[in-house]
Amino acid sequence: MLATRVFSLIGKRAISTSVCARAHGSVVKSDDFALPSYVDRRDYPLPDVAHVRQLSASQKALKEKEKASWSNLTRDEKVELYRIQFNESFAEMNRGTNEWKTVVGAAMFFIGFTALILIWEKRYVYGPIPHTFDEEWVAMQTKRMLDMKVSPIQGFSAKWDYDKNEWKK
Repeated sequence: MLATRVFSLIGKRAISTSVCARAHGSVVKSDDFALPSYVDRRDYPLPDVAHVRQLSASQKALKEKEKASWSNLTRDEKVELYRIQFNESFAEMNRGTNEWKTVVGAAMFFIGFTALILIWEKRYVYGPIPHTFDEEWVAMQTKRMLDMKVSPIQGFSAKWDYDKNEWKK
C-alpha cells in the first residue's frame, strides 16, 4: 500500500515537471546557476559579470571610447559606463528602505488582534472570579494554615509568632 502510494506520487511529480517544462507549447529556458551572475551587495563590491550583458550600439561605441584616455570622456559618459558595469552605487545600496514600517505595522496588527482575542476570552470564555480569591477567604485560609502549623521549620508557620499572634519581625 505504501509503496504504491509513493510510486504514484513520484509518477505525478514526473508528469507535472515535464508539463511545466513545456508550458504554453514552447520549451521554457531554465537558468544555469553554474555561470557567474550579477549581484549588488555591499559585502561583494565587484561582481563577476557586468550588469548589462547585451550592449546596444551606442554602449558598444562608448566601450570602445573607454579604451582611450578617460580625460576625453564627459561626466555623463563616465556615469553611463558605470551603469553598464553596476546597477547601483554604494550610496544607493546604503539608502534606507521603508521596510521597517511594514514590519512594525504587521507587529502592531498581530498585537492588536491578540488583545482582541484576550478581551473576548475574558468576557465570554472565563467565568466569574472564584470566591477563594476574596480577602476574607484568604484570611481564613491563612488562619487555618497557621493553626495546622504548616511548614514549621522554614516555611509559612516559622514566620508567625504564636505567643504574640503576629508576624515575626
